[in-house]
Amino acid sequence: MKTTIKRQAGKLTVLVAVAALLGGCATSGNPKDPVEGFNRAMYGFNEGLDKVLIKPVATGYETVLPSPLQTGVANFFSNIADLMIGVNNLLQGKPAQAASDAGRVLVNTTVGFLGILDVASTMGMEKHEEDFGQTFGRWGMDDGAYVVWPFFGPRTVRDTIGLAFDVATDPLSYVDHVPTRNTLWAVRIVSDRAELLKADKVIEEAALDKYSYVRDAYLQRRRSLIHDGNPPKFDPYSGSGEGKSAEARDGTAASSQVAARN
Repeated sequence: MKTTIKRQAGKLTVLVAVAALLGGCATSGNPKDPVEGFNRAMYGFNEGLDKVLIKPVATGYETVLPSPLQTGVANFFSNIADLMIGVNNLLQGKPAQAASDAGRVLVNTTVGFLGILDVASTMGMEKHEEDFGQTFGRWGMDDGAYVVWPFFGPRTVRDTIGLAFDVATDPLSYVDHVPTRNTLWAVRIVSDRAELLKADKVIEEAALDKYSYVRDAYLQRRRSLIHDGNPPKFDPYSGSGEGKSAEARDGTAASSQVAARN
């Protein structure tokens, strides 16, 4: 198990190094997407993989598995994620949110039968969304270049570094039994993709250029998350003096999540 984790960390370290290099070599006139040619190629690869493998499996999963069971599976993995969400909230200097996250894990793991039932939300414990990319952003690290990675989807250089930490600290990585660990990873991917199937039609209808739409949605959403939904008015991604409204940010969330899981 330790060897597997080291191997994954090594691969992600290579990604981080390549991301840093990409950040320093502009191949397009777009300042927020200097390696657009590379990114479009990787986006196409991920789209193809999703079309022939991930989406069909997720569609079958949604068709066969009753809705309450799908919700239970999603809740189970959400409960696991709350562990490191709490750690990131603590690292960001938000002890109240971190305590709430810890409370969610305690309540849902016990009363909620290992997280299958989201009892904590019914008790008023808010679900947060934090990761190491956001933590580094809160610490003042710049985004760096926008990059689309095969399998991992859209990131920035900062979020690529954060991804390495996210994978290294993923609780599933520490499941010793390899078949069980791989099965959990696969089920999580399918569950996440099934939750986003309805967003596919929205993107298809809204975007003339899906790549640009997803890129802008990702960058706007990450900026919003780093500032806990209240980013500064100045928007460096659109070049305008005003950031997107809360409604607009919410509307782009689904598209960036779809791409991230392709």
